[in-house]
Amino acid sequence: METAVQAIIYGLPLVLTDLTMKRMTNVAHASGISAPLNQFAHAPVVPNAAFRNVVRANVDTLYSSAFLDLSGGPLVLSIPDTKGRYYLMPMMDAWTNVFAAPGARTTGTAAASFVISGPGWTGALPAGLKQIKSPTATVWILGRTQTNGPQDYAAVHAIQAGFSLVPLSQFGKPYVPPIGSINASADMKTPPVEELEHMNGVQFLTALARLMKSNPPPAGDGPMLGNLATIGIVPGQDFDAARLDPAVAKGLGGAVQAAVAALHKDAKQMGKSVNGWHIPPMNIGNFGTDYETRAFIALIALGANLPQDALYPTVFVDGDGRPLNGANRYVLHFEAGLTPPVNAFWSVTMYDPDSFFVANPINRYAISSWMPLERNADGSLDICIQHDAPRADREANWLPAPADGFNMTMRLYWPRDKTPSILDGSWKPPAVMLVP
Repeated sequence: METAVQAIIYGLPLVLTDLTMKRMTNVAHASGISAPLNQFAHAPVVPNAAFRNVVRANVDTLYSSAFLDLSGGPLVLSIPDTKGRYYLMPMMDAWTNVFAAPGARTTGTAAASFVISGPGWTGALPAGLKQIKSPTATVWILGRTQTNGPQDYAAVHAIQAGFSLVPLSQFGKPYVPPIGSINASADMKTPPVEELEHMNGVQFLTALARLMKSNPPPAGDGPMLGNLATIGIVPGQDFDAARLDPAVAKGLGGAVQAAVAALHKDAKQMGKSVNGWHIPPMNIGNFGTDYETRAFIALIALGANLPQDALYPTVFVDGDGRPLNGANRYVLHFEAGLTPPVNAFWSVTMYDPDSFFVANPINRYAISSWMPLERNADGSLDICIQHDAPRADREANWLPAPADGFNMTMRLYWPRDKTPSILDGSWKPPAVMLVP
């Protein structure tokens, strides 16, 4: 059982990515955030308090999502000139490592095109195009474009319309994306995480072995692959439970559930706590052999960015370690010159205990740095966190809370890499303080 649990933790991101891809590409045309393979889907608006499809959604960016299958050849990603607007096009391999991240931080905001090729591909490139090599045939691009509220949607939609994916063989020619094929028997109701958690060990390991054929394990996984071989998991080969020792095969029954339980138990030790804020590990998106962190992040935040692009500290307690509750009033105070040090922008988003937005009379789910916030006379900034509206001169800085328990996530887009920086710990988010 122990080796099977290790195998499931190791392979969980690969299997969950596949389940997510199958669900999000099972459409004839782009709809919402779903689209056929090798095509973009663009979110037209940010979610509201009625949204329940994804936990801890954000209201800072509009998403552009595309699942790629590079087994048929490279694709050309074209990006329009965003005219200085922050955007990010992180490319995740099938194991959820970010192998490239075109965007404002890395490639600037001018128009650009990139050839995305799969494992082992060789060929000529058109002049002026940069090649991005994916270690796996499956790729997920989960793009984000900054939006400063509903009044800004039209500008973002124009940028989204300029994102395109074209087969390299068709680049420079008229191209119409094909209609997607639909699997009518696919389960489109059960969320991918639940679908995974309902698997037994044999089902999971069978899927893992199949997926490893076109999505080779990352370099450096030799020791783990040696362990997997003892239960019949070998890259390039099908999994056959009938070959296993009967006692080993019997132990596979609840292995998936045991692995998920172990991940949630160990999650409390991931990252570090600073002034009550939980700072995520700095290896997100570039996990190496940290299989537990990679698996847990896939479970709770599939598609996470590199910390250098966006980092999301989360807080559940006040400065004295007491759980946050809307029966109280709080303040998040930034001294002058010590607001979050970012090159792009930052926000603080409110969530209920189930990690969904909180309905409120002004339909405000986050305080963002682009908003017309009121500063104190000394240049400091106070975010008022409470259930009832504050006095009129504080309403611009009001982050509405529910009447009971809540938590918050601070989103830091393109954190600065020079002191003070959250990346090296020289900048620390201030504690959420109870107002007497």
